[in-house]
Parts: sequence; C-alpha cells; structure tokens
Amino acid sequence: MRYKITLSYDGSAFCGWQIQNNGETVQGAIQDALAKVCGTPVTITGAGRTDTEVNAMNYIAHFDLPDSIQIEATQLCYKLNAILSQKVAIHTISITSNDFHARFDARERTYRYFIHFCKDPFIDRFSYRLRNRLDIERMNEAAAMMLGEHNFSCFEKVGGNNTTSVCTVTEARWEAYRPQHAELLGYPYTEGDYIVFTVQANRFLRNMVRAMVGSLIEVGRGKKDPSWIGALIESGSRSDAGMSVPGKALFFCGAAYGETEK
Repeated sequence: MRYKITLSYDGSAFCGWQIQNNGETVQGAIQDALAKVCGTPVTITGAGRTDTEVNAMNYIAHFDLPDSIQIEATQLCYKLNAILSQKVAIHTISITSNDFHARFDARERTYRYFIHFCKDPFIDRFSYRLRNRLDIERMNEAAAMMLGEHNFSCFEKVGGNNTTSVCTVTEARWEAYRPQHAELLGYPYTEGDYIVFTVQANRFLRNMVRAMVGSLIEVGRGKKDPSWIGALIESGSRSDAGMSVPGKALFFCGAAYGETEK
C-alpha cells in the first residue's frame, strides 16, 4: 500500500534530503523512524533533492508498506513525530494511489530565497545578510530572462549526473516583504530591509537556485548588466556565473501535482 506524506524540515542539521555517506540526511532520518515504527526497512521517495542546509515546507514524499502491516495513518504520523527530532515535522500521512510518485508526478516546484540588509538576530538563521542594498528593478529585469524553457547548465553544479539540463521556469521575481517579527512584535524596520526571490519551474538542477541568486546579486550590485543573464544562459558555463549563496536561506515551498493525484 502506498502512502503520501507531507512534511517540513529545518535543513541546518542535515546534509540535504538524499541519503549519503558523509552525514545525516532528512531521507535517512525518516526511513530510520519508519523502520522503528513498522518493524521493517522502508524506502521513502521525495519530491526533489535539497542541498545541505536547505529548508523545506510542505514537502511531499511517498513510501510503500506491505499489506501485512496494519497501522492507521494518523497513528503513524503521531509516532513518527515522537521519534523524529524537532528539526522535522510530519504534517499529514494518507493512503494514495499505487501509481502516485512524489518526484515524477510533480508538475512544478517552488523555491524562495531570503535576503536581509539590516542586523537582525531573529532572522539571520534563515536569511542571507548583505551589507549593501541591491537594485531590485535591475534584478527583476535580469530574472525575466530566466523565464521559459532553457538549458540551465550555467547554474548547475559541476559533475551532476542529469540526463538533461533543460528546465522550464514559469516564475522568477524579487520583492520586498515584511517579516512577522517586525509586523507583530515591532522589531525596528525600514522599507526594503528584507527581500525574497521566488522561482518556480517544472524541475531544478543541483545548486541551480543558489547559483541563480548569486548571479542576480551581481546584477543587483551593478557589477553586471541585466542582459548578462540572458547571455549566460545562452552560452555560459558554471564558472562564468555568480557564486553559490548559502543554503540556509533557501526554502523548498511545495510542489504542484496533476488533478488525477489521489
């Protein structure tokens, strides 16, 4: 029987989603917890990989259990939350169709990257601080060149094993926002102190969003013209693009599935 699971995690304690040999991963932590509850090894498949320290909210995954294991989904959710660390929260578990696939059935995925320009002890853990303001208009002009279907190998980590580097980006924009602790608790705030980049695509390559943001920062600082992004996508390599920004400020914000998903 196949189960669909929705969860969120703080990536600071993990070397990404996918199991690897050099540290703890989210996939490994959940599989260990499932094995303890179910008494048998369980493999869980996620909507996509996230890098070291990258966070996720409303992340979708699936796993299969033998019919011989009789446990209600609500009880399974409760027991997993009791075992897992505070860094991982299981929101829901439900029975789904046997052909549902958390990764291959996802039509679009959304990421957000957070940047702040003021000293703020309450947001530094999940946001990347820069000393000088960026030109958002220039960055949005450049980000518009990322829209559509392109080969994004210039933003892909060298050595990736993807069969193709072609992705279709449907949204890429920067905007200012006001965090809740400024809104609700009165933390001193100046318009433009906090900005966020939202990008949506059918698929993402390893390190892609962090390299995108690093390149757009070059534009925002005035070091590159917005048209540079278009030229980079057209014929550039990873070494031509900007730096990879820290993973702590990046959030996987959900995946969209077809109407037939049960």
